[in-house]
Amino acid sequence: MKDFKVYDSEHHTIYHGDAIKTLGVLPRESVDLIFADPPYNIGKKYANFVDKWPSDEDYIEWCKKWLDACIALLKPHGSLYVMASTQSMPFLDIYLRSRLTILSRIIWRYDSSGVQAQNYFGSMYEPILHCVKDAKNYVFNADVIMVEAKTGAQRKLIDYRKKVPAVYNSRKVPGNVWYFPRVRYRMAEYEEHPTQKPEVLLERIVAASSNEDDLVLDPFAGTFTTCAVAKKMKRRSIGIELQEDYVKIGLRRLGILSHYNGEKLCPPEKSYVRKNGKPQIPSNQLTLLERNE
Repeated sequence: MKDFKVYDSEHHTIYHGDAIKTLGVLPRESVDLIFADPPYNIGKKYANFVDKWPSDEDYIEWCKKWLDACIALLKPHGSLYVMASTQSMPFLDIYLRSRLTILSRIIWRYDSSGVQAQNYFGSMYEPILHCVKDAKNYVFNADVIMVEAKTGAQRKLIDYRKKVPAVYNSRKVPGNVWYFPRVRYRMAEYEEHPTQKPEVLLERIVAASSNEDDLVLDPFAGTFTTCAVAKKMKRRSIGIELQEDYVKIGLRRLGILSHYNGEKLCPPEKSYVRKNGKPQIPSNQLTLLERNE
């Protein structure tokens, strides 16, 4: 008997089941890019699951199991991106060093909507490891992820080290500190999930480390943002998710099913009324004076 259910369309597959058990049945060396954003072991509630292990040691041992399974699935030129809490990442970093080449240690920093902490410095970032199987043969599409280079594009400084002095380049490959806002309630992409990652974050990763028709895997799919971005960018995808509530999000976002067990799959309904009872005006309808008040 299978430990999971499978839903698929022509290029996208959803597995409803445990990540480690499901990873174990997928073909070895079949995946081009893996983005792994597991529970962080910090006590958040995901539908019917609370992400708290008996000890830190138990959590790290669990991580090692799915990391090994992911590595086995990567093609020889494949890439693995791993997110984790700031507390756990050092252990995963050390574990992966003898198994893959870590090319970059990325920081995703974001804004805060309120008080982060009062008795210590609050966390305003999450770490991401960018790893590859073969340091001499991997996909990295630098030309499609270029960003503005402020020195050249804005300040127009001259580089006198060149044989013929010229303005610095106006475009560059992003560094390893990325600023993207977190997903907010009134954003169009918002889903009911406690740790949803923004589409722009996945767009940069998918664009950089895969090509059209490549296979992208997310073993902890959550809101299936990785798979939705892969679809938009003409990649194939596999998403694995344990919680039924989130599987339904994936079925809808990927267009696999419109109904699930008789339930029509719809985006979350949002209220645009403040707690004081007054409706909130979308920012694009505010006057300049109102925005600055």
